[in-house]
Amino acid sequence: MYSFHKTNNIVGWVVFLIASLVYILTLEPTASFWDCGEFIAASYKLQVPHPPGAPFFLMIGRAFSLLAMGDVTKVAYWINVSSALSSGATIMFLYWTIVLLARKFAIKKGELPSQGTVIAIIGAGLIGSLAYAFSDSFWFSAVEAEVYAMSSFFTAFVFWGILKWESLADDDDADRWLILIAYMMGLSIGVHILNLVTIPALGFVYYFKKYKPSLKGALATLGISGIFLGIINSGIIPGLPTLAGKFEVFFVNNIGLPFGGGTLIFLLGFVSALIYSIYYSVKKQKRIMNLILVGFTFILIGYCSYTMILVRSNFNPPIDENNPQDVMSFVSYLKREQYGDRPLLYGPYLTAELISQDQTDPIYRKGEKKYEIYDYKMDNKFDPDHYTILPRIYSRQPGHSEAYKRWVGLEKGKKPTMGQNLAYLFKYQLGHMYWRYFMWNFAGRESDIQNAAWLAPWQSGTADLPELLAKNKARNNFFMLPFLLGLLGIIFHYMSDKKGAFVVLLLFFLTGMALTLYLNSPPIEPRERDYIFVGSYYAFAIWIGLGVFYIIDLLVKTIKNETARSYSATAICAIVPAIMLYQGWDDHNRTGRYHSVDSAKNLLNSCAPNAIIFTGGDNDTFPLWYVQEVEGFRTDVRVCNLSLLNTDWYIDQMKMQAYESAPLPISLESKNYLSGTNDYLPFVERAQVTQGMNLMQYIKLVKENHPAISVQLQNGSFISILPTKKFILPIDTNSVNSSGILPESIKARRVSEIVWDLKKSAIDKKDLIILDMLATNNWKRPIYFSTTLSNSNYMNLKEYMQLEGLAYRLLPAKMPEATQGYIDTDIMYERMMKNFYWRGLQDTNVYYDENFRRFPLNVRNSFYRLADEYLKKGNKEKAREVALYSLQVLPDKTIPYDVYSPQILSLLFEVGEKNKAMEIINVMGRRAEEELKYYQEHRSLAGSSEFSSNLYILNQLYVILNEQGETEKAKKYEQLFSQYYPRDQANGGSQSEEEYEE
Repeated sequence: MYSFHKTNNIVGWVVFLIASLVYILTLEPTASFWDCGEFIAASYKLQVPHPPGAPFFLMIGRAFSLLAMGDVTKVAYWINVSSALSSGATIMFLYWTIVLLARKFAIKKGELPSQGTVIAIIGAGLIGSLAYAFSDSFWFSAVEAEVYAMSSFFTAFVFWGILKWESLADDDDADRWLILIAYMMGLSIGVHILNLVTIPALGFVYYFKKYKPSLKGALATLGISGIFLGIINSGIIPGLPTLAGKFEVFFVNNIGLPFGGGTLIFLLGFVSALIYSIYYSVKKQKRIMNLILVGFTFILIGYCSYTMILVRSNFNPPIDENNPQDVMSFVSYLKREQYGDRPLLYGPYLTAELISQDQTDPIYRKGEKKYEIYDYKMDNKFDPDHYTILPRIYSRQPGHSEAYKRWVGLEKGKKPTMGQNLAYLFKYQLGHMYWRYFMWNFAGRESDIQNAAWLAPWQSGTADLPELLAKNKARNNFFMLPFLLGLLGIIFHYMSDKKGAFVVLLLFFLTGMALTLYLNSPPIEPRERDYIFVGSYYAFAIWIGLGVFYIIDLLVKTIKNETARSYSATAICAIVPAIMLYQGWDDHNRTGRYHSVDSAKNLLNSCAPNAIIFTGGDNDTFPLWYVQEVEGFRTDVRVCNLSLLNTDWYIDQMKMQAYESAPLPISLESKNYLSGTNDYLPFVERAQVTQGMNLMQYIKLVKENHPAISVQLQNGSFISILPTKKFILPIDTNSVNSSGILPESIKARRVSEIVWDLKKSAIDKKDLIILDMLATNNWKRPIYFSTTLSNSNYMNLKEYMQLEGLAYRLLPAKMPEATQGYIDTDIMYERMMKNFYWRGLQDTNVYYDENFRRFPLNVRNSFYRLADEYLKKGNKEKAREVALYSLQVLPDKTIPYDVYSPQILSLLFEVGEKNKAMEIINVMGRRAEEELKYYQEHRSLAGSSEFSSNLYILNQLYVILNEQGETEKAKKYEQLFSQYYPRDQANGGSQSEEEYEE
């Protein structure tokens, strides 16, 4: 038995080394897109990321960042390593978990296992753990600095921990394992709360060990486990700080204690009560009470990692989301209140009209001497006839009603039926947003294009596939082998150990389908969400491992020797992790991939010194935060995220110094943009300003809360309005002339005032702040708008904007014909041809997924516009240089031609590069034809957008070839367009033939 323990421990560590080595070899060398840049920046300087934070993850990341030894370009790599090692540890504990589960039915109590049994158990652990190690979603998170890798580690540890307790439950000191589990759960709160959904599964392990199973007992266990889950999720995490907040307000506002006095009293009282309760349980020999109280205490000790958020926020670091400096703002941070909530068990459909809004609980903020009420929470009451149980079709976001129509045929404005509601649940939320991901991991994946389907064994051929699908590295076919082996494992586990099978099934359900019901996903997501459900893939991997025993049983008649049979079954089943590793390596290998960071540097290098740049989403903000906070790159530029600019705390931060960047020119005071104040300013025309209003005067009136620009609401309160859509911004010509901000090429277009129409029926807080900055700045700091913003964010000022690389600069010069901004070729050339970074974009060995392939689209567009501007000036040589350089740094072999690429074709013809143009036309035309044919025969959600894009490309090729006199070739593409266009319209295509031509 000793040798088994020793062998088991050694194999576990070998599994850790194998998995960790794979992850380190395929590790992202820097900060990836989405949240990774923010997390790395926040880890490096212990700052405050988006709610609800991940303080324990940040502290571990900070420790790993020290391994960079002062080389800031290596900080991201080492923080990524922390994810790789966390993931390797997850696989190790999964291996030991499978071994513990297998031992329960493979080794009878009191007996020594045979060699064949030992091989079978270890083989099962190896196959299951390595299959999970090389699964798509888990591997994805293992090689980047996101919280999901470390969260998976905690899930693996606590599930292993409860099985370890079960195996030692008869020992006197076995309960120490339960205390360790409680502590690890407390720590996991500081990473991600997904770990908590394992509690019911842990509860059943305890129940099956301590009690004789019965229906009544099972229901009681489920109820008690649910209560524990609720206590931690609602009672501890936000509940204790909320209670502390109530003490704080009472003792500060009513008793007159200084700030923090009420919180201190609460803490002293709570800790004293907890200590006394533990003392009482010991004195009275109440074992269960003592176990619960000590476990509760250790959860709180782990949860204390959140004190880092409070401490660091009080130092006002550059990244300080929600500014949770005190207990009041901290509660809002923990509850993720800025994101709103979704209906779960009962709520309104999207068609429900709002009937009333009632004020409920007051919202406090810190004043000079006490806490002040600055707003109230609102209880929205909707038409009760449009309420339903389990509401799934609820979202009113733009574009969502059309998406509901695609999924369940919901007509706009019509109340959904319960049938449509449930159809959406099963088709989209469970089918598309869960089972599709599940099959990605255990059957195969069509491609890395968003909304790609799972891949069946009969789809393994590539002969009829379009080139971009056939060569897509993320097209992985596992021939359903992991899935089938897992099914065999389920059967064997149920036949051998019904209790153990039920526990794993509960874990599988809670971390998969139950989580899907809880999340209540809207019909449109900005990216795939498969990483959320890795806990259920973890549970299924247990069954993949146990499938080895099923194969052993199949070989009983064929191979008589037990040891040989176990070795043979393990070898056969090793095909599963082997094929997953082989298929997954190329699309999970991120070595040499730097463009996420280089794109951030390129955007910052598009700006003049001391600039302000407005950005919109995660991928044009978080990488910028990373390069500034970690690598110290262009810290003179202030990045201003427009999504966050709708919040009062972020505006306050923009008014602070950050590195070399002075506070932003915002004249409005805190009282003018507090939450609940000037959140929404509707257009209510005033006769006095129909011809336009001085912008500075308007900001002054807003600042004064002047009655001239206010209207009264039905509840008696007043709000500021937008009295006109037309504004006038006078230009201080002396300031402009002395600053030299206008290039020679556009000085003739200089204006004495900017006069423009906002073309908005209302503005929100961020728009108001932008207008304030325009009025206050007086051209002292360059103001830029990223090219990635939506059109509404440019404030209809494109005629006054100069494109300088990847950003538009607002200038006091107007070109009425330049609806997409104008260009100074010298500035644009200097920025894009000399100061941009292109690391790895020419390397065909580097894998670029859809996000990376999509992000350079704006870069191509900027290159083409620069070349076109040279052509308009008659400088064909420069136009040719720029055009060819764009093809060199963004080659088709790594970043395939896209919808912007036809723009370069006319340029190439004009500069004497006809052969190159025809080569590109042939490639794009062939691909478009292949994809249109394929997606017409294989309709899918991923294919719908690709279909429309390829129709657009065909039409552009036809137009360009016609212009160049290549009528025969043009006719071919015209015919193809006419052939496929009706299908696009039949499936909801949004463009008319005229719009395609445009």
